[in-house]
Amino acid sequence: MKTRIAVIAACLIVAACSANAQQTITKTMMHNGVTRSYIVYIPRIYTGTSKVPLFFNFHGFGMSAWDQMNYCNFRPAADTAGFILVHPQGTLFYGVTHWNVGGWTLGSSADDVGFTSAMIDTLASLYSIDLKRVYCAGFSNGGFFSFELACRIGNKIAAIGSTGGSMTPETYANCNPAHPTPVIQIHGTSDATVHYNGETWSKPIDQVLSYWTNFNRTDRVPDQSNIPDSNTSDGSTVEHYVYNNGNKCTSVEHFKVISGGHTWPGSAGGANMDINASGVIWNFVSKFDINGLMGCSTSGIDSSTVEFPEVEAFPNPTLGIITIRNTFPKNTEYVIMSSKGQILNRGVINSINNRINLSLFPSNIYFIKIGQQYLKIIKYD
Repeated sequence: MKTRIAVIAACLIVAACSANAQQTITKTMMHNGVTRSYIVYIPRIYTGTSKVPLFFNFHGFGMSAWDQMNYCNFRPAADTAGFILVHPQGTLFYGVTHWNVGGWTLGSSADDVGFTSAMIDTLASLYSIDLKRVYCAGFSNGGFFSFELACRIGNKIAAIGSTGGSMTPETYANCNPAHPTPVIQIHGTSDATVHYNGETWSKPIDQVLSYWTNFNRTDRVPDQSNIPDSNTSDGSTVEHYVYNNGNKCTSVEHFKVISGGHTWPGSAGGANMDINASGVIWNFVSKFDINGLMGCSTSGIDSSTVEFPEVEAFPNPTLGIITIRNTFPKNTEYVIMSSKGQILNRGVINSINNRINLSLFPSNIYFIKIGQQYLKIIKYD
């Protein structure tokens, strides 16, 4: 009898956990005298036993939360990474759904910033949320609003992404970020709705990037590469710009969609198909928490105090591939770091496979950490 009761109890526990998993729930709250709504997506792997990131996905002007959930789909990423996904609903502005970002929404009375802050607090009381890892992204007006949030409640936002959005002059002039803020911007050069080169109501994308690279104090010259044109029928290509080495190891990235329009890459409707904006944004923001790049040593590495009596590498300096001379157990982890302590890559080595490839890194000084040992490596082209 006791065994049967134990089995029933175990089944009830499993059922209770399953009840919290992979749900799409529409919630409402009263904020500033207005009933507001938002859709929460709980991935199947969420158990409530450990803290998970919280990700907001904001719709464009005239769209709905349901539109955004389906058009700019982060659910596959949520299912894999385990974060809780939120699709808030904007209110009407002259009969059209919107987010209040100043500029072309001047006259709106919507307290969307306060609404977002209240959603964070409410969801943190209902679910196991890592409040150091709250992210937001959006399309078009939602992209504008992501910048607004970084400027006004940056103490709650770790990193942001914008696709087809920009900053209004009002957001730009009154921005007061609370901390170095990682930003990823995806934008088409032929966007006829939010022009790449700006309008009176929208800052040029180059100025937006300049603002955040200056504020974060990243490298002035970006690493540039071309994304492979895997779909030649979409009429567009993608250039990738990465500004690294900001304060707290932050970075700013830009995917410049050459001949791209006002679309979400990776979705239907004539969008660029060489990248998937949802996957690209999540892969970027998820590296950071409110304190910057996770694993970053903001004090950097003092090479004068680093000792490595047990590990050596050759050739050093190197053009690319180095061999580590030692005996390692299977799957020994190594970490490649910049001189500032920024983690650039990870991998595993062992006694048989003991080579590390630095050929894709620019000329510089790097450190490779293996266990508690550091190797100072000079890379040249």
